[in-house]
Amino acid sequence: MSLNLHLLRLFVTVVRTGSFSRAADVLHISQPAISKGVRDFELQVGCQLLDRTPKGVRPTREGEALTRHAEALFAAERAAEDELLSLRNLDSGSLRIGASTTIATYIIPDYLGTFHRKHPGIDLHLVIANTRDIADLLLAHDIEIALVEGPVEDDEIESRAWRTDVMSLIVNPQHRFASVKRGIDGVALRDEILIEREPGSGSREVVTEALAAEGIEPKRKLEIGSTEAIKQAVAAGLGVSIVSHVSISDQVKLGTLKVVPMRKPRIARTLWQLKVPGRIDIPAAAAFERIIWQDKPMVKVA
Repeated sequence: MSLNLHLLRLFVTVVRTGSFSRAADVLHISQPAISKGVRDFELQVGCQLLDRTPKGVRPTREGEALTRHAEALFAAERAAEDELLSLRNLDSGSLRIGASTTIATYIIPDYLGTFHRKHPGIDLHLVIANTRDIADLLLAHDIEIALVEGPVEDDEIESRAWRTDVMSLIVNPQHRFASVKRGIDGVALRDEILIEREPGSGSREVVTEALAAEGIEPKRKLEIGSTEAIKQAVAAGLGVSIVSHVSISDQVKLGTLKVVPMRKPRIARTLWQLKVPGRIDIPAAAAFERIIWQDKPMVKVA
């Protein structure tokens, strides 16, 4: 059985919008035409794809399964369109980049600027999400570049070590650690309030594992859901924190935060690029990769 792609597009648009009338508005065709198209499609595939209710429509189990495949199909269609556009000497087209929070906030912007200056005709789109979501977007062809804070265990994905991210201990300039010249041992954190990211954060995982390996458990912890908010809390004297070194340069220069060297443990992590083996990169993605791999600064531990 060959699926009618036009009818498939009608069906998926109804699922996305939740109603025949909204789908008609999106596709700029009449509602009766949408309704007839979906009915014809259900007859073609031999099963009911939508449940019609007074509150709208929703896909049946079969409809949900078909929608997943359709989304991948249309993503591949968009990728083909983008590649054809990008083949025109990188003068037009788009590049979709997915990155986890630390990378997107503190590392990617310089690379985006470099790329834009070289290829101003390419539209750039940056998606910020956690590592697993970035991996899923890559598999679904929704992004072309994937940069994350941890490797992904997936048979369909290859994780390539990209650069080192050093984690630094930060304190308020008036904190007792701030005057220590030779640094501290991590055991000194046992008497501190450690401000950390939320569960599931790559930053939190690497810090927790490194401290646990040394038998270090701070007496109290404060959980805050963003690095920027953590830096503000540390500057206000609420506690200490261990964050990515690339995230703190501005506050250190302003004197609102101080970096305290840690003799043990010395905490660093690897940042990764995710790739789908065998997938051909569009020219814009290949050009962006050349930029990020040519310049891989290794931040020194404070």
